[in-house]
Amino acid sequence: MLFLIKLLFMLISVIVDDEPKAIQSLSWELSNYSDQIKIIATFNNPEKALLFLTENNIDCLFLDIEMPTMDGFQFLNKLKFRDFAVVITTAYNEYAIKALKKDALDYLLKPIDSDDLEETIAKVKKHRSRALDSNKIEKVLLRFNEKLNTKKIAINTDGKLIFLESKEILYIVSDGNYSTFHTTNNKKIVVTKKLKEINTILPNEIFFRVHNSYIINLTKVKEFFKTDGYVILEDNHKIPVSRQKKSEFLEKF
Repeated sequence: MLFLIKLLFMLISVIVDDEPKAIQSLSWELSNYSDQIKIIATFNNPEKALLFLTENNIDCLFLDIEMPTMDGFQFLNKLKFRDFAVVITTAYNEYAIKALKKDALDYLLKPIDSDDLEETIAKVKKHRSRALDSNKIEKVLLRFNEKLNTKKIAINTDGKLIFLESKEILYIVSDGNYSTFHTTNNKKIVVTKKLKEINTILPNEIFFRVHNSYIINLTKVKEFFKTDGYVILEDNHKIPVSRQKKSEFLEKF
């Protein structure tokens, strides 16, 4: 039990660097803080790292800049969503300003100094603590929202809460561990929740999961093509309806 409690409070981290020696060196430095931080994966292939990050939750990413197939900044641009801390690791100090502009939490110059690394770990801890506090605030606001019976849906994204009315949401689409809300004013809001979790906070008299990857707003349905198995929503959005869901979907009307 004590081991599980310690693991719960550990910082979960990933290292991405094209040089195996650099990964080995940083892993060794981080092993000195094994009671605070745990490395769950290392990658010298950025594409594989991107795939891993879409399917796993972490607290910190140690990211190299100079990589042949994709540099660190290109890597960050390809991330659809990130709520973890990014620490840039590089031998070139000219990237410092650009790293800050990309919202990197910290910047470590190779060879990495032990004191600098210790300070970085402290910063990552504060970052995670703020994220946990944000989740607590979200739960309080959700309860408050329910008491007021405002029928608004609270969405936690990019460190802020967005409150939407049901009529503003067209549909929600799944992307692994993420979900994207598509609104009537053509906005897209990405959240770090699976579609299954999203489904629990939506009023089931208005929203229906028509497919493993889609939840739609029933009030926005214009047409249903039974043979081909899809619906047309407002603004002509075409959404598939799975065979297993057809009967239940029709019962909603």
